Amino acid sequence: MVPSPFALLLVLGVAATALAEPLRFVDCGSKDGSIQEVNVSPCPTQPCQLHKGTSYSINVTFASKIESQGSKAKVYGEMLHVDIPFPIPEPDGCKSGIQCPIQKGHSYSYLNKLPVKSEYPSIKLIVKWELVDDQDQMLFCWKIPVQITS
Repeated sequence: MVPSPFALLLVLGVAATALAEPLRFVDCGSKDGSIQEVNVSPCPTQPCQLHKGTSYSINVTFASKIESQGSKAKVYGEMLHVDIPFPIPEPDGCKSGIQCPIQKGHSYSYLNKLPVKSEYPSIKLIVKWELVDDQDQMLFCWKIPVQITS
């Protein structure tokens, strides 16, 4: 018996949902927005196991409390309460799934990539991801524990 296209879509949808499990995160100062959900894919368990040489998909759903012409992402690796800047390919939020200008009261899906370079050390740390508005105020800020592995 050949499964119907609907049955295949249903199975694929369930599988994709299982891979994109919302993460437990710490809000670290979202002021001008409120985070609804954070997804890092693939990250089936926490702390997220980030493998060197791999790129991870980031999806943050948030609601804006303000108007802003633009937004910029800042990412850090936090070790011993020290923030070490972590480069990402596209810091401009308006090129990362957000339709700008940002409107007060609207929800947005911020999409980006987190590349884990081969030269990074194998270490446990906290990833801190901020998105600031055009006044340099935080639309969102979240933290998750990660383990960088070979």
